[in-house]
Amino acid sequence: MQKESVLKKSALKKEIQSKNGVMEWVKTIAWSLILAFLIITFVVQSFYIPSTSMVPTLIPGQRIMVAKFLYRFTDPQRGDIIVFQKPTGVEGGQEGERLVKRLIGLPGDQLKLSDGRVFINGQSLSGTKFERTYFPDGQFGTQELTVPPDSYFVLGDNSGVSYDSRFWGFVPRKNILGRAFFSYWPFTMMGILN
Repeated sequence: MQKESVLKKSALKKEIQSKNGVMEWVKTIAWSLILAFLIITFVVQSFYIPSTSMVPTLIPGQRIMVAKFLYRFTDPQRGDIIVFQKPTGVEGGQEGERLVKRLIGLPGDQLKLSDGRVFINGQSLSGTKFERTYFPDGQFGTQELTVPPDSYFVLGDNSGVSYDSRFWGFVPRKNILGRAFFSYWPFTMMGILN
């Protein structure tokens, strides 16, 4: 009888240990999922480049990392490569689609495209981020305009094929998801993005 009692206790102990082991795995997986969700929601997220609108900076199939937390502490800067939700009312693509473009015009800027250049407040943009031809196309690309408060003007680096602010207007600040800062695929293009 005593031997039977010891065996029952031993079996019960193993069953409890087994259940505790399963519970530990469940807790570990749950916390991992919660942590991954928080990181993707608030810190960093990976994005896939689907089109040629940012060539040569970004190519189709390239994968980039986007700092989603950065603009909680600082304002977007001219020349940043940003990921944003397509503004409401923009035709084509899917509702809530995420786009990648270069930030050109800041709130309050007087902006004009002329002679293949972008002029901000009467001055031509210069520097390696802006050394490309910008075609004055679309409803918003053929006239001088002022960027509204809490809005931004974006262009694709491959201006000849990019569907951007020249055609559909401004990106509201609330639509900006983050700044692209690193390319990790393909390996030949791995590095910091400018």
